Amino acid sequence: MNYRMIFSTVGKVLFVEAVCFVLPFLVSLCYGEFMTMLWFGVCALIALASGFCLSFFLKPKSTAIYSKEGLITVALTWVFMSVIGALPFVMTGAVPSYIDALFETVSGFTTTGASILTEFDPGTGYLAMDKGLLFWRSFTHWIGGMGVLVFVTAISGKSSDRQIYILKAEIPGPTMDKIVPRSRDTAKILYLMYFGMTIVTFILLVCGGMSFFDGIIHALGTAGTGGFGIRVDGCASYSPFCQWVIAIFMFLFGVNFNLYYLILVGKIKDVLKSSELKLYVLLVVLATAAISINILSLYGSFGVALRHSFFQVATISSTTGFSSANFDTWPAFSKAILLFFMFTGACAGSTAGGVKLSRVMLLLKSGNRELKKVLHPRTASVVKADGKKVDESVISATGNYLAIYLACILVIFLAISVDGFNVETNFTASVSCFNNVGPGFGAVGPSGSYAGYSAFSKIVLTLGMLLGRLEIYPLLLVFIPNTWIKR
Repeated sequence: MNYRMIFSTVGKVLFVEAVCFVLPFLVSLCYGEFMTMLWFGVCALIALASGFCLSFFLKPKSTAIYSKEGLITVALTWVFMSVIGALPFVMTGAVPSYIDALFETVSGFTTTGASILTEFDPGTGYLAMDKGLLFWRSFTHWIGGMGVLVFVTAISGKSSDRQIYILKAEIPGPTMDKIVPRSRDTAKILYLMYFGMTIVTFILLVCGGMSFFDGIIHALGTAGTGGFGIRVDGCASYSPFCQWVIAIFMFLFGVNFNLYYLILVGKIKDVLKSSELKLYVLLVVLATAAISINILSLYGSFGVALRHSFFQVATISSTTGFSSANFDTWPAFSKAILLFFMFTGACAGSTAGGVKLSRVMLLLKSGNRELKKVLHPRTASVVKADGKKVDESVISATGNYLAIYLACILVIFLAISVDGFNVETNFTASVSCFNNVGPGFGAVGPSGSYAGYSAFSKIVLTLGMLLGRLEIYPLLLVFIPNTWIKR
């Protein structure tokens, strides 16, 4: 295994993180938060020093990288980034506990949106935290949404087909196809589309009445499908126009980015053939209609019920986590639909979390095939997606992933149940963190937080967020001794 290449790549990512600290540094400067600005500068230097040590002293003799190296590189990168990314919260005293700061930071990078922050300014309704820290908190969503290693691949001076192993490990979904032949060009296209959609979201929010700062925060959270809020009531106090904008773009960021590229090059017919996109749209439409009818009596107006229904369906299906209403008070039927989306998520190749609809489709089609075999044992049938035969190895891998996925949620649920919260709170906290959703029900609902959990449970949930964002295997490999044995 090419250890030097792994740690050298991690070092390069830490250089990028050091540059990322410049933006909250400038935000703190603009708002006159000089001590916070100073600590961001210190954190940038720590990231630079760490990156230099890893890149200089572990300079690789060979740049060859294979599947195992790609998985481990991604896992270690996210761990190192989170460990250093948590420092500003601790150094400024905004979050005195490092475990709490790490939980908040991992929640940001993994685009989960689960928070331990509970202090709000009673006069303004905003979180009682410096603007620079609030910006960094939401900026981690944007960084983690598409993946920092995708960005490093995009700006890398060298391009290698081997880099596809990094892209595959960091971009969620059962398969990852290159948009164009070179991995570097694929990464560039992904980030250009990501950046462009973020800018459009920001412009529309500002036009809808949001302040410049609020617009940036919510555009970053929407694009990364993260969902860190900065107001005590989430998005409820913003105008209906802004709520519609956020809801629509949460839905759009849940779509496979490969389809946006096909739209750009004029291959609309190929987009319309996507069975995953059709399922995504169908489920969102049906769920929105069902919940709108179910909660109509709570709001009195179908238009208001429709807006809140679509917002909550979009935020949970895309695993963003913003809220325009306290859906924890909704009827059980509506909550059941939202719980369903906490598991499924949106499309593969998007910034959303969850098990992904492409996997759900493969499992359903595979199950249907097995039923046909029971009725007609001699019948030979294949599983197809978008008119193409799905390789048996992909179907097998999907089944294996689901088994490990459910086992991980069960272990997390059992581990955090020692804290004394009820089953609804613990179960939805486990599902929400592992699927990178953010809010759950009960004590971790839209009006609650994860602050009440013990340090042990926060560590468990933090690992769960990383496992879910990296789709289990990269992080598990790091902890398997055989991974590090040279063969």
